[in-house]
Amino acid sequence: MSDHAFSSVITAGTRTRDPYRLDRADRHGARSATGHGEGGPASKFVTVAYGFWIFLLSDIIIFSAFFAAYAVLAKATAGGPTGKELFEPTRVAVQTGLLLTSSFTGGLATLATHRRSIAATQFWLLVTGLLGAAFLFLEVQEFAAMIAEQAGPSRSAFLSAFFALVGCHGTHVGLGLLWLGTMMAQLWVKGFRPDTLRRLHCFGLFWHALDIIWVAIFTLVYLLGVSP
Repeated sequence: MSDHAFSSVITAGTRTRDPYRLDRADRHGARSATGHGEGGPASKFVTVAYGFWIFLLSDIIIFSAFFAAYAVLAKATAGGPTGKELFEPTRVAVQTGLLLTSSFTGGLATLATHRRSIAATQFWLLVTGLLGAAFLFLEVQEFAAMIAEQAGPSRSAFLSAFFALVGCHGTHVGLGLLWLGTMMAQLWVKGFRPDTLRRLHCFGLFWHALDIIWVAIFTLVYLLGVSP
C-alpha cells in the first residue's frame, strides 16, 4: 500500500470516529445534528439553560453593585444605629437555615422530576415554597422592627445600602415563590412536558443562585456587622 493510500485510510477512519465533527452523515446519507456530542446545534434544553445562566450572571452583576455600595457606606451611620445594635444573629441564623434547607429540598424535587414522579415533585416543591415563605416572613418582620425603631432606609447611608441590598434579595425570593407556585400549577395540569421541565430546571438554577447570594449577605453584612 502506498503512503498516499495509507494516509487516506487513516484520514477516513479518523473522520468516522470523530464525534465532534459538524454536519455528520448517517449510513443513508442524511445529515443530522443532535446536540449530544455529534456536532451541530445543541438541544433546546441546553440552549434555554445556557441563556438562563447568562441572565443569572447579569443579575449577579446587579447584586455586585449593591454589595459595593454597602461596603463603601457600611460605616456611614450619621450618628444613627449600627449593624451591631440592630442585627439579631439568632433570627438571621434561622433565616439562613431555612433558605439553605429550601435549596436542598429543591434539589430533591429535581431528582423527583428525573424519576417522573409528580407526587414527589409536588411535595418537595411545596416544602421548598414553605421554607422560602418562612424565610421571607422573618425578613419582612426584621424590616418592620427596624423601621419601628426609627432605623429605616432614610435614617443613614448605611441603612439605605442595607435595605437596598437585603431588600433586593428578598424581592427575588418573593418573585421566586410566585414562579414556584406557577410551576406547581403547570405541573399539575400539564404533567412532565418538555417545556415544563425546562422551566423547572431554570427555577432550580435561580433558587440555588439566591442561596449563594444570601450566604454572601450573611457573611459580609450580618457576621461582619455584629463583629467587634
